[in-house]
Amino acid sequence: MAIDRTAAEALIQEQLVKTIFQDVPKQSAVLSLMRKLPNMTSKQTKIPVLDMLPMAYWVNGDNGYKQTTEQAWDNVYLTAAELATIVPIPEAVLDDASYDIMGQVTPRVNEALGIKIDQAMIFGINRPPEWQNDIITLARQAGNNVSASGGITYDSLMGPGGLISKVEDSGYAVNGVVAGIRTRAALRSLKDSNGRPLFVSDMKGSTPYSLDGSPMVFPQNGAFDGSVAQMIAGAWNQAVYAMRQDVTVKMLDQGVIQNPSTKEIVYNLAQQDMVALRVVMRLGWALPNPATRMNGNRTNVPFAYLEAATPATDYAVTFTVTDNAETPAAVSDARVDVNGAKKTTGTDGTAVFNLRAGTYPVTIKKSGYVTQSAAITVSSAPVSQDITLPVIQ
Repeated sequence: MAIDRTAAEALIQEQLVKTIFQDVPKQSAVLSLMRKLPNMTSKQTKIPVLDMLPMAYWVNGDNGYKQTTEQAWDNVYLTAAELATIVPIPEAVLDDASYDIMGQVTPRVNEALGIKIDQAMIFGINRPPEWQNDIITLARQAGNNVSASGGITYDSLMGPGGLISKVEDSGYAVNGVVAGIRTRAALRSLKDSNGRPLFVSDMKGSTPYSLDGSPMVFPQNGAFDGSVAQMIAGAWNQAVYAMRQDVTVKMLDQGVIQNPSTKEIVYNLAQQDMVALRVVMRLGWALPNPATRMNGNRTNVPFAYLEAATPATDYAVTFTVTDNAETPAAVSDARVDVNGAKKTTGTDGTAVFNLRAGTYPVTIKKSGYVTQSAAITVSSAPVSQDITLPVIQ
């Protein structure tokens, strides 16, 4: 009795799923640094995050009054976004090949998935709308961008106000650095006051790069956007991701494949004697950014980046928050949350963000006021947005 493809299909799928499920985090520079949470069991996972820290007070005299304090939590959500690809292959090619084509295709599929993940999480390139802002956008709103107009220098990396210190200001220590492959040349050219190289290469073996004791990763998959940043440092274990359980790999031999834009049929598998490897995976990520003693209002983040020689263009987005009185008054200390990036309004009721082109969901809240939601679209000019926070009656 012969065993045909149908009878063995379950075994083939399981092997491919296992391989791709395990290898995608290895192909992604950021997933290999982030903290992995248990697999998601639904589209969205809620993470309670400390939002307000309790305070203690000295008591004035023997009969002084002891003050009360508060502690509060916020919800951060991991929402699974879908990433997929289809690889069509003529059956004749499979039959005539003298080597394992699927064995060659699988690593390239892993690499393609890793590229999309890195681009979306780091730079926001084709970011799924259900995901929060990318790491660069979050760091930019916190003021954790370091100018590289004078090139990469020791001070821009290690000095006060440099890359490392920006992360430390948030209350965390850097545990990893991701940099463009072209940055290695700039690092090799760094010299101390005596003209000696700060990064010494081993001419007989591989040279592990590190910055202040933290390992450096140089993605070679093409995902790093050198037009936006040259280096990104952070406490990567503070960023989390989770895989949705329904990762699927299927070998198709029936049906048609259409162009997503024109809906034109590109391949008819049955008519053209073709098979297609379809890979679908779902994952979510978040930067919970809980309140700490050094970052009590959660407006800072444990990431910083060294800008490109010519900084990426962004635009000032000014939110002006007032109450609903007959003569509106500015609302200070209101928290404006632009898709994960947080700022509090000043005494004039304003908070200014620096955003690249795109559409962002916004939430504005303050204790004693009705929380408001909005959406802001940035194209090619500064934007001003007025927000009214009604007082809770």
